[in-house]
Amino acid sequence: MKKAFLVLFFTAAGSILYAQNIATINNNPISCKEFLWVYKKNHVGETSLNQKDLAAYLELYINFKLKVAEAKALGLDTDETYKQEIAGYEEALKAQKKFSVDAAEYAYLMNEYREGVLMFNLCEQKIWGKAQDDENKLRTFYLNNAKNYQDKPFEEVRGQVVGDYQEQLEANWVDSLRSKYKIKINQAELKKMAKN
Repeated sequence: MKKAFLVLFFTAAGSILYAQNIATINNNPISCKEFLWVYKKNHVGETSLNQKDLAAYLELYINFKLKVAEAKALGLDTDETYKQEIAGYEEALKAQKKFSVDAAEYAYLMNEYREGVLMFNLCEQKIWGKAQDDENKLRTFYLNNAKNYQDKPFEEVRGQVVGDYQEQLEANWVDSLRSKYKIKINQAELKKMAKN
């Protein structure tokens, strides 16, 4: 009887905890509060939340979180230069005295900065550096997609080719991350968030 009660208790507790998360990546939660804070920060002036827009933004946010998870898996968060950059930003934020160190917004800002720097550093390796440094692959991409450039010479459209190549590299990389990491979206919370 005790076992049945404990199983029921932990199942209910797990459901309540999951219900407060909009999604999980490899069982690492993305809280509704965090997601809503980021959404509102990037959609200033919007007064209503609709489910379609929230779902689309959640997909983008999950892509961001996947890159952060990969950066951490590669140990980029243990790099001393990274740690120093984060410490410098934290000191600057504290010096502004706009936010209480105990406030939720302070925690969200620090987390956003930490994760943004990790994502930037990894994108530099995986996308931007590759597109700039490998002239042969860039030219091959140009030749394979020449119709997109109206047969203009490579030198004339190089900037556009670099941008398009970076988009392809990123799309392929995100697809591989989505295969590597287990993603679970809490549709019920998404609907509830849209109603508020």
